[in-house]
Amino acid sequence: MASFVKDLVRVGFSKLNIIIFGVGTSIATARLLTPDENGIIAALLVYPSLFMVLGSMGIRQSTTYFVGKEIYSLERIKQAVTQIWLITSLISMVVCFLLFHYLSKSIPDFSLVLVSVLCIPFSLHNTYCAGIFLGKNEIKAFNKINWIPNFVTFLTTFILLYFFDFEVMGAMLAYLFGHMAIFIALWIRRDNLLPNTFQIDKEVISKMLSLGLIYAFALLIVNLNYKIDVVLLENLSTPYELGIYAKGSSIVQYLWQIPMLFSTIVFARSATSKDGLAFSKKVAQLLRLSILMVGFVALVLMLLSKQVILLLFGEAFLPSVIVMQILLPGVVLLTVFKVMNMDLAGKGKPYISLKSMWIPLILNVVCNLYFIPLYGSKGAAISSLISYSAASFFFLYFYSKETNIPIREIIGYKKSDFEPILAIQKKLTQKIKR
Repeated sequence: MASFVKDLVRVGFSKLNIIIFGVGTSIATARLLTPDENGIIAALLVYPSLFMVLGSMGIRQSTTYFVGKEIYSLERIKQAVTQIWLITSLISMVVCFLLFHYLSKSIPDFSLVLVSVLCIPFSLHNTYCAGIFLGKNEIKAFNKINWIPNFVTFLTTFILLYFFDFEVMGAMLAYLFGHMAIFIALWIRRDNLLPNTFQIDKEVISKMLSLGLIYAFALLIVNLNYKIDVVLLENLSTPYELGIYAKGSSIVQYLWQIPMLFSTIVFARSATSKDGLAFSKKVAQLLRLSILMVGFVALVLMLLSKQVILLLFGEAFLPSVIVMQILLPGVVLLTVFKVMNMDLAGKGKPYISLKSMWIPLILNVVCNLYFIPLYGSKGAAISSLISYSAASFFFLYFYSKETNIPIREIIGYKKSDFEPILAIQKKLTQKIKR
């Protein structure tokens, strides 16, 4: 418990920074750019973000699994991951560019697409390094990879938009600089992927890809559930509606940083856990705590949604209020998936998320095709609410079957559930006194 609490405090610091700098960047783009320009930014980020998931080939997760289980030496794993990184970066950039060229209708400038696509290799490198840190349970190093890009993005966004008036290009350059910053820092510290030899290790590569591809496909399906509304909104509506939706959804999605606070540690420890059932019961306990915390914050945001949007983004984004209110219940429900999926992923069972997410994804697409032409950004929010709710119930059912823990036991609260909170409070009190 003591080591868990220590890791929890460290990850908590990282997640807090992610929220602060992420919201800060969102405020800067809202205050210094128009809703239409914010819509263009959302369209520019959607394909690269998907390929940062698909292009990673699930290697971060499989790296964590192989390092944590000590199946191969660290040097052999780094050697294989480096070669995978070089190939996947090139393929992802080319395919992403082609998607922009043939599917996107709101991008005004080729140079914007180029900057957007250039983010991919830096992001993939950082993602692969994060898998190594997680496998070694080096939570502190893993945290830095997560929050430093957000800080650099926020700082450069403000500078480029406020002082230099670079508009959309400034926002995209800031996003690129954020990924480059941690890439450069890792190379300076020699924590990068560069191995001692580039000799191809077919055994390790094939084993990592065989597991990683399952992770990658599962992550793609999951992320399509989050991103497909942006893709369809861009093609079926206007940049203005996309900008309104992007700001409304950006706030509520930061609620997921609360369960991710737990799930990062869950994934790292699940990969090294010896007693799978006992650990899954602990994960169920963390889920119950996460739902309480996310639910409380969501209720506050629901009651103060208008004031929050006006305070952060200004009157131009007032229609984002209804988007935010529609999405909040679905975000709370999807906490089930956000926490518990990391347990199964750490056990090398990403296929459970595939079983849980493919029907909600189809539902999401069908609903978006119907609701977006009628209601614009509100239609996309309604579709996401339906998809998130369905995904939560499907995953809870499959998780219960996989772990042999009854659903009633997973969601039923106990007095002992609150022991981690009391332990954290005690630790913080001791630190304050010292």
